[in-house]
Amino acid sequence: MSDEAIRITRGQGGEVEVDGPVDAFAARVLARAGFDTYPTLGGVWIRLPFDLGRTWENEHATWAAEMLTAARYSVDLDPDLRPTPPAASAPLALRHRKTAATSQPSPSGAPRRPRR
Repeated sequence: MSDEAIRITRGQGGEVEVDGPVDAFAARVLARAGFDTYPTLGGVWIRLPFDLGRTWENEHATWAAEMLTAARYSVDLDPDLRPTPPAASAPLALRHRKTAATSQPSPSGAPRRPRR
């Protein structure tokens, strides 16, 4: 592995692309996350498919960065690609409040027997 980081960024045309020292294993991890590899005159171009929506692109770019980091690669993920958590806009008190559906017993009403 190289000391240089693998960079996942949003290009000028809006595409999410990968740059840096990508070896065969890192390429497989990126392919698992949905990235496509295209040969070019200068090497390869690794990017996500176009027009699948910013949310989808952000999720897959973040997933790729997490998998590469878990495999001990150094990764720079563009801050624009980090998804915002869905509950981040709700106040903390509302996120942890029990609802009627979560505070009632199971639908059958009968206690469960332990498994053997």
